[in-house]
Formats: sequence, structure tokens, C-alpha cells
Amino acid sequence: MLQATIAAVGTAVPEYRVPQRDVKEAVRHMFGASVPQLDRLLPIFENSGIDARHFCMPLEWFLLPHDAEEKHKLFVEHATALAESAVRRCLDRAGVAPTAVDHIVFVTTTGTATPSLDARLCNRLGFRSDVKRSPIWGLGCAGGAAGLSRAAEYVRAFPEQRCLLVSAELCSLTFVRGDASKSNLIATSLFADGAAAVLVEGAAASAARRSGARVGPRIVSTRSTLWPDSLDVMGWDVTNDGLKVVFSKNIPSIVAREIRGIANALLTPEGLTIADVGRYALHPGGMKVLRAYESALELAPDKLAAAERVLRGFGNMSSCTVLFVLDELLRADDAPRPGEIGVAGALGPGFSSEMLLLHF
Repeated sequence: MLQATIAAVGTAVPEYRVPQRDVKEAVRHMFGASVPQLDRLLPIFENSGIDARHFCMPLEWFLLPHDAEEKHKLFVEHATALAESAVRRCLDRAGVAPTAVDHIVFVTTTGTATPSLDARLCNRLGFRSDVKRSPIWGLGCAGGAAGLSRAAEYVRAFPEQRCLLVSAELCSLTFVRGDASKSNLIATSLFADGAAAVLVEGAAASAARRSGARVGPRIVSTRSTLWPDSLDVMGWDVTNDGLKVVFSKNIPSIVAREIRGIANALLTPEGLTIADVGRYALHPGGMKVLRAYESALELAPDKLAAAERVLRGFGNMSSCTVLFVLDELLRADDAPRPGEIGVAGALGPGFSSEMLLLHF
């Protein structure tokens, strides 16, 4: 099989780092008069597994209502800047110039822009004028894993080329000040802002660049899953105030019930079982989701340590979170050894799953 190799990962977060306890107090201030028994719900902040998150605007900004037009303008400004930082870090680590990128896959779900943000990046970073672009919107938290899969498929078809996956999410800008629903409170306890970039190379491109450089993991195979009649599990409702979260309480139970079968479907064609997998880069949708992964896959808690560290320090940044976990896994003191088997994956609207099999 033609190879797809991850050459480098880069990440970026905005400047405002907010402790979880401060967000909790802001929610108490905003919703104390409108949410009955709010104190009964506030422990979700302590139970989230999050110490702090990063937002593109200071916490005080969220205390006031803001319309969709203002949020849109902020999204374009800050998402573009974050994506640029992540791309620069990724390409620097790979030792590759922007002109060596042949295709850009740009993933987001927390804002829209036409021209899409990848066009803005081309102006700021100096990509070639003939670079191919594939902006993808609407995959939610699954977008990073899906984008990585599409990048791998591209370079398998064109092994002399490089595909740059870019994910930028400003989940904080989807916060609706007047929405006192439980779904909004849960989202407010989890979601954050960030961007990530991954350079994926075809076999010929990787061989030409390598010259002694450390070889990244190979993407061996991928699997997409879409459950029928599950449109109401996760997504957005579009309102005059912007994007309003749709967030089902059943997500952990779906993971516990379905994810083992999906993992087996990914592994079995390669002659592997779950017991062969030594490393996991799974999207930490929340602590309940991570515990559901552990239960379904019968994992020791340390198998998801990278995901827990990302959740603790950054929260849930939608599509780019799984790429943060991958970066954490690759750069940790106990980074995967050559020959180890890994699985990366995330869940998203649809309701859907994206999984990748990695060879380190």
C-alpha cells in the first residue's frame, strides 16, 4: 500500500488563558437568576477534568450579549491568526517551506467565511498560487480526524505531493449569553479555542525530504462511520445570536455501546486486534467520554493519558483537539517507539466517528 506519513504537527492557542474556576463563577453571575437550582449543576465544572482553557476574547467579553455579525468578524480575525501560527510551527518542525505544500485541507465548524480561511492563509504565508484547497465545514469534533484521513488519501493518490491539514476552532464565540439550557451550560464547561496543523507526505515526498530526519507515524488505514437517525445527537442550531449548541447526554453511552465494534472494523482487515494497539490519540470530548472509551476498549487509564493532559490544559477545542493529543503523544517523554501500533479518532455530528490506524 502507498504510504502516507505524518511529517510534523503544530498547534496554537489564543492569548487569554482562563482557569476553570473563573469560568464557573462567570456562569454563576450570568445565569444565577434564570436557571433554577443552578448550584446543583455547577459541579460539572469541577468534574470536567479541565484546569484551564484558552479563549480569543477576555472572560469579561462573554458577560454581555453579542450578535452574529460581531462574532463572525471576530472568528475570521482570530481563527486566521491562530491557523497561521499553527501552520508556521508545523512547517518549521518539518523543515518544509510553504511553497512545498501542494494541497491544503482546512477544517472548521465554529464559524464561516467566504473566501474561506485557507485563502486568507495563502496570502499571509506565501503558498504557491496553484496550491489546491479543500475547505471542509460541519464535521464538528470529528473534523480533525476526518481531515487527517482525507489528507492521507490524497497523498496516497499523489505520492510525490504534500498535503497540509489545518484545523481552527473558536468554540467560545458560539456561546449564547441568553441561552440558559443545560446543553449550553455543559458546553460552557468544556469548549475552548485553538488551532492545529499537520503535514502529511506521500512516499516520494517523504523520501525526498527525509535525509536522516526522524520519520513520523504512517497512516495505514482509516474508517468513517455514520449512524442513521442520529442527527439530533450533536450539532448547531443557527439563531439570530449565532450558533446554538445541540449536545445530547447520550454521547458517552453511544461510545460505550458502539466504539469497540468500530475499532475492530478498523483493525481486523490489517490482521490486528485491540490487544495489538499500544497508543491512542482519541478526542477527549469530556471525562465521561474518555471513561466510556476505557470501558468499551478495556483500556488501562494510562492509555489515554495524552488525551487527559490535553483536556486538562486546553479543554475541548472541537476538531483540532485530537491533533493536540497526537502532538502531545509524539512529543512526550514516553513517545511511541518505532513499530508500535496506534489508533487516532474522534466523534462528531451526524452522529459520526472517524478513526485512523497508525504505525509508529
